[in-house]
Amino acid sequence: MTDLGPVSWPPTPIRTERLVLRGSEARDRSVFVELLASADVHTYLGGPRPLAELECELPAAPERWPGSFVVEADGAMIGQLLLRRAPAHARPAAAGKVDLGYMLLPRAWGQGYAGEACAAALDWLTAALPGEPVVLHTQTANARSMRLAAKLGFTEVERFEAWDAEQWLGIRCPA
Repeated sequence: MTDLGPVSWPPTPIRTERLVLRGSEARDRSVFVELLASADVHTYLGGPRPLAELECELPAAPERWPGSFVVEADGAMIGQLLLRRAPAHARPAAAGKVDLGYMLLPRAWGQGYAGEACAAALDWLTAALPGEPVVLHTQTANARSMRLAAKLGFTEVERFEAWDAEQWLGIRCPA
């Protein structure tokens, strides 16, 4: 994935009714390790990374780049939201477009946090890069992500096989 382009980073923290989206800080490192090592979180994302590898490789303040938001609830990190430009070698419908991704810790699932965080990030992106279409990939087996994509206004572009599973690619065009 590549840079978003001309955006000011990190932005002023984005506040919703229950969440804060902000750039990462050193205090988030242990939660990044937990998130990236979780088998539950990575069921549809190719599997978790080994804990020992993460402990050795993650910098003091992980994921400090434009488009990487920490999702925080009640003062604690509960996940990560990503907005990054898909590379030229991506699926043709996605190449060069902003790609939305997110991961939340299992204890934060089922509370509407993913939808709230994604909607806030998409609003921020619309203000930062007006007219920018956004794509979202997920496995069709991930029913929760499929429902959220529809709720956020993504429409199917294609389905394809990758990583031994059926994948879904949707697009959300600017209003």
